[in-house]
Amino acid sequence: MRAEVAGKVWKIEARPGAALAAGQPILILESMKMEIPVAAPRAGRLRELRVAEGDALAEGELIAILE
Repeated sequence: MRAEVAGKVWKIEARPGAALAAGQPILILESMKMEIPVAAPRAGRLRELRVAEGDALAEGELIAILE
């Protein structure tokens, strides 16, 4: 999964190994004083999270791997 907008990781909602439903939030980005949830595009297991709370992200940056 890649970041759709540039922003800062405000809060992590799911940890690696978690089983996720489609649409379930993985993390919350803060961009231009708005909170933007980043959700799983499909059901699966969160294999790897490539960011930590407080990280600044560029648009298109890899944030997570869902299997």
